[in-house]
Amino acid sequence: VDNMDMLLTAPWRAPHAEEWDKMTMQEFFDKVCWTSAARRFATLFVNVNVTSEPHEVSALWFLWYVKQCGGTMRIFSTTNGGQERKFVGGSSQISECMARELGDRVKLQSAVCSIDQTGDMVVVKTVSEETYKAKYVIVAIPPGLNLKIHFNPELPPLRNQLIHRVPMGSVIKCMVYYRENFWRKKGYCGSMVIEEEEAPIGLTLDDTKPDGTVPAIMGFILARKSRKLAGLTKEERKKRICEIYARVLGSEEALHPIHYEEKNWCEEEYSGGCYTAYFPPGILTQFGKVLREPVGRLYFAGTETATEWSGYMEGAVQAGERASREILCAMGKLHSSQIWQPEPESVDIPALPFVTTFWERNLPSVGGFVKFMGMSSFLTVATVVGVVAYKKGLLPRS
Repeated sequence: VDNMDMLLTAPWRAPHAEEWDKMTMQEFFDKVCWTSAARRFATLFVNVNVTSEPHEVSALWFLWYVKQCGGTMRIFSTTNGGQERKFVGGSSQISECMARELGDRVKLQSAVCSIDQTGDMVVVKTVSEETYKAKYVIVAIPPGLNLKIHFNPELPPLRNQLIHRVPMGSVIKCMVYYRENFWRKKGYCGSMVIEEEEAPIGLTLDDTKPDGTVPAIMGFILARKSRKLAGLTKEERKKRICEIYARVLGSEEALHPIHYEEKNWCEEEYSGGCYTAYFPPGILTQFGKVLREPVGRLYFAGTETATEWSGYMEGAVQAGERASREILCAMGKLHSSQIWQPEPESVDIPALPFVTTFWERNLPSVGGFVKFMGMSSFLTVATVVGVVAYKKGLLPRS
């Protein structure tokens, strides 16, 4: 693998990794954001992408997270970005179709409570007192949910410590349905970025069906706001959301939805939150190396273990395929060099490069700008002093 692949696979080995891992994104923003507007947007950028607060996440982890999703434009954009694609009929069709193919081998309502690999076979037991045996097991759940499982033998020290230290993000997903798509009639696309502190929603997307039916706006109550508003009733949250939509869209029609649905991921016992687990300061460099390291005949998948689009469905697919290849390698059916394989580019909808202006590509950083201004000021002062000295005869004339 080249250097960039290595850094995406093992960011804890990057230059300045320990320094950046000890720093929160809040501290990072305090250094690079010079205006309140920049700080507000930077905070929302973290809220939207990892449903947590800048003071909660490691700068190393967050910068890695953005990089492995293709950069700031790719992760935040709808068109040609992370929010571009939808499934006609819903993405749940993927798991539903797989379940139909697998038949009775898919077990629902069967939460695993113990995994024992002290014998010839790995023995998995569920809370409903069912027992399953296998040669190998893939654990594809958020690291923190490993705490619900009793392991025999116990997990290695670093793995055991890791799963105590990576919480899930906080988000309530809100769907507001309307009789007609009034925002499109006003020339709006339905995507709103709302920075106001008192606004419940931070980001919205138009969720109308592809054929124009079932007009809806999907919004997210993110991070601190989801925790703050969790004590309200569903109707109270709905009212606040419709009020902010009416203000932003400039339309009284936003106050009169025909239906409202929401999903508070924070109350889900078998996820603990959404979209993904995040790494607080100091955790990635100390424990990151065991994130996807097998333990005996246990292999770890889940979107948190991906190296491309971690936190997304795409990352979950990559992680599952990688864990499967690890087992095939352990069975002698695959060479170790074949475990890590690049994800194929989409043929139908390729990721296009973003076009940036000359100034976007060449503007200096804040630090570079300060150095440039400092050097320019020094040279200007030196020139003025030299001219004055020359005119007063303090410098020899040739």
